[in-house]
Amino acid sequence: MRMSKNEEQNNMEKTAETEESLLAEEPATSEEVIEKLKNELESKSAEAHENWDRFLREKADMENFRKRVNREKEELLNYGTKSLIEEILPVLDNMERALSHVNDESPAIVEGIRMTHEMLLSSLRKFGVSVIAAAPGTPFDPAFHQAMTRVESDSFEPNSIVEEFQKGYMLRERLLRPAMVSVAAAKVV
Repeated sequence: MRMSKNEEQNNMEKTAETEESLLAEEPATSEEVIEKLKNELESKSAEAHENWDRFLREKADMENFRKRVNREKEELLNYGTKSLIEEILPVLDNMERALSHVNDESPAIVEGIRMTHEMLLSSLRKFGVSVIAAAPGTPFDPAFHQAMTRVESDSFEPNSIVEEFQKGYMLRERLLRPAMVSVAAAKVV
């Protein structure tokens, strides 16, 4: 924090007044002059210490500002595409649904959809998007999976995934969308 021009002017006026008062007074004893000079030195030392503290605080504030700006810039570069990717995910889901319901009547159309799907997935990977593992039999993790139903099952361990209804995605280390799954429960006897 800089001193304003008024504060600087006031400090210069005080210094000038002090010097004038020392010169204008009748010759004082050397002890009085030494005492006045000691007092003046103490006040200037306190002022210098205060200015040094203010400088250190301002320097720390500036360093914190730089760190915050760099952190926000990195955050924007890493996650600025999040809303666009969230809008693209339903399109990807619809392509996967179309591929799961294909018949052999139009192989060229099916191949075109499959290629478009792969290109879209490849493009999303370039921006840090990855699919969350939710294969049947894998353990259910509430941080990455959203349980839609609980299914009593002998063929799956309790709290393992039985079926994936919708894929989940991560953007680097952040969750974009949890995988929607059904979870196995122990059969009640």
